[in-house]
Amino acid sequence: MTSKKIINIGMVGYGFMGRTHTNAYKRVGDFFPELKYKPVLKAICARNKERLTAFAEQWGYESVETDWRKLIQRDDIDAIDICTPNNMHAEIAIAAAKAGKMVLCEKPLARSVAEAQPMVDAIGGSGVANTVYYNYRRIPAVTLAKQLIDAGKLGKIFHYRANFLQDWTISPELPQGGEGLWRLDNAAAGSGVTGDLLAHCIDTAMWLNGGIKDVSAVTETFIKERVHTGTGEKQKVEIDDACLFHCHFENGSLGLFESTRYARGHKALYTFEINGEHASIKWNLHDLSRLEYFDHRDESIERGWRSIHVTDGDQPYMDKWWVPGLSIGYEHSFVHQVADFLKCLEDGTTCHPNFNDAQQTQKVCEAVLNSAKTKSWQKTGVKWTN
Repeated sequence: MTSKKIINIGMVGYGFMGRTHTNAYKRVGDFFPELKYKPVLKAICARNKERLTAFAEQWGYESVETDWRKLIQRDDIDAIDICTPNNMHAEIAIAAAKAGKMVLCEKPLARSVAEAQPMVDAIGGSGVANTVYYNYRRIPAVTLAKQLIDAGKLGKIFHYRANFLQDWTISPELPQGGEGLWRLDNAAAGSGVTGDLLAHCIDTAMWLNGGIKDVSAVTETFIKERVHTGTGEKQKVEIDDACLFHCHFENGSLGLFESTRYARGHKALYTFEINGEHASIKWNLHDLSRLEYFDHRDESIERGWRSIHVTDGDQPYMDKWWVPGLSIGYEHSFVHQVADFLKCLEDGTTCHPNFNDAQQTQKVCEAVLNSAKTKSWQKTGVKWTN
């Protein structure tokens, strides 16, 4: 048996994303056995020692730390995976990069462009391998959409539409802040749906359709005050509950984006549709193994939307899983991202999206928020090469 090169993982955070990333590290070697690198769950870090220890025992981490600085200082840690609230990303990532550790970071990269730039600089200065978990790229149907676009199947693209709808913050009794609700606290999150949900839509859009040049946006905060878990008192809500924006892409196409946490009946509805001169495609997270495709070049008597069930072995990633017809799920996108990261280590290539790519998404998010605030079109300053 060929020996594997070990990468010792130091995970910071044990919440929702901590579980998804951990699951990916545990499963990647089972389904991508050809990889030369093997991730090992060496240590996990969080502040609550009791819960941390329980998580480590459940998921198989060898050790625990309650101070991320000590985790980074450990000689037996090769890579730091950041699954904390957004306000902690920068400090941890910069320290890890300076210590020569590989850095894998949950999205968004930071709370602002200014906060993210030292992260990009630290990564660039150290040259460490890095990636940011915009995992929807790695859903096979979305990757297939990329292949169709790159092959010219759609021709010149005219329109890109996307939305991400949820309904979990409608109640005015819901507090802001704390471990479970930090996404409602601007100090921790940096923004609301723009950084949390639209960031996913923006990353996917630019990966599929190129850079976004400028934006015009509106946002709304429907509930103006909420009790803060830290103080027990009502405080102003400073995140955006809903956001709409339209834009110009560098290729001349138009974009239309919507996100809200006030769409009753939607828990996580993420969709996109792309219209080109020859064909159109659309995708829906609720039916994530299907890509809808319309090709105007078909004979008129049989022309119409077709549903491509992305489960065959010659479709992206699917040769690693089951037999044709059997779908995979959300968690597999993280397995794919870890697999791609490890393969890039083998090949000495860049794993996208990297910190610089994520900074371009950050620029669009910030332009969106600035546009809504000033009621004006805003240039993004994006330099998209991914």
